[in-house]
Amino acid sequence: MVSALYPFVGHFLDRSAGKLHYLDEGSGDPVVMVHGNPTWSFYFRNLVLTLRDKHRCIVPDHIGCGLSDKPPTTSYDYSLKSRVDDLEALLDHLGVRENITLVVQDWGGMIGMAYAARHPERIKRIVATNTGAFPLPKSKPFPWSLWLGRNTRLGAWLILKKNAFCRVAAKWCVTRKKLPADVREMYLKPYDSPEHRVAVLKFVQTIPLSERDPGWDIVSDTALSLSKFANVPTLLLWGMRDFVFDRHFLADWQRYFPHAETHTWPDCGHYLLEDAGEEAIPMIREFLAKHPITP
Repeated sequence: MVSALYPFVGHFLDRSAGKLHYLDEGSGDPVVMVHGNPTWSFYFRNLVLTLRDKHRCIVPDHIGCGLSDKPPTTSYDYSLKSRVDDLEALLDHLGVRENITLVVQDWGGMIGMAYAARHPERIKRIVATNTGAFPLPKSKPFPWSLWLGRNTRLGAWLILKKNAFCRVAAKWCVTRKKLPADVREMYLKPYDSPEHRVAVLKFVQTIPLSERDPGWDIVSDTALSLSKFANVPTLLLWGMRDFVFDRHFLADWQRYFPHAETHTWPDCGHYLLEDAGEEAIPMIREFLAKHPITP
């Protein structure tokens, strides 16, 4: 899907459930960008264009998302563990086992930091924006819109049949400025049929909230591992009008990473790189330059 908005030639990794699409742009120390739901590698397009002159930018589309294959649940379980396994398999396939900078957003925080918990020695810098890597903060009520999609047949029907989650995200996740029509179309394009929205639904249905839920062990183990990154340079970029990953999540990131550099935007939402990319992306580039990786 090469276009003026997405001027990249993608690559594919064969997994048992299908092909995983990814970008591999530029050269240098690897910057691995991990997206969430319901986005895809398109979310990081401008960051890739900015960094690829000095860094190797690796950006997967999770199975079921973006330009990756979209298998049925009989072929792929869409679990958190499988997501982390996929990321690990991709980076091992590419020979990326050291000097990694993680850039994570939404579900990408949990997936990326779970990978980091497996290989803490590989992670040299962390950039997190409107995401989590630990259980739901005690001060944060579970959003009703996610509860509806996670726990009810009506919510599942709205996500699969009406594409409600993707359409609402394209509207509500930007708060400073409306997405241009062509950008909005690119966010929605991979999810053009109920069969292509399975991942969107499963991301919501598999949110681990308690010990009874699959994936809770990964969430809790990842949270316990975060102290291993006390000396890893960390940048937190936050849109404060995010109705899910809000000030409660930011406060927990700051508690786990008291050394982190933090920037907030009171008028921006969940898709910070859309709302304030012209401000946030130069900050990321400056942060990488300020914290060079020593051999």
